[in-house]
Amino acid sequence: MTTHLIAWDECDARVAANGVAKRTIPGAGASLVRIVVPAGTSAPRHSHAHEQFVQVLSGSGTLETEQGRAAFGPGSVFHLPPEAWHAAEFTTETVLVEINLSA
Repeated sequence: MTTHLIAWDECDARVAANGVAKRTIPGAGASLVRIVVPAGTSAPRHSHAHEQFVQVLSGSGTLETEQGRAAFGPGSVFHLPPEAWHAAEFTTETVLVEINLSA
């Protein structure tokens, strides 16, 4: 097995029209994504075919799932099973690290 040391700044940033910037490190069965979300951004209700873990490094907002709405901040971790719908509102600039597990 080969181990690599990777700095986020070495990964190309993809910036969406709404200003959300993502840097991805792909793996064989998962990917690691660093996301910077501008304050005031909303992510409408959606789901993914894959399982997802998200850690909030900085910032704040509200996550909505079928269980209801909950405020999040630094140190919060979301676990989203495959096909679980979710939506989010970001009240401040927020930095997330996301692990996407392949199906």
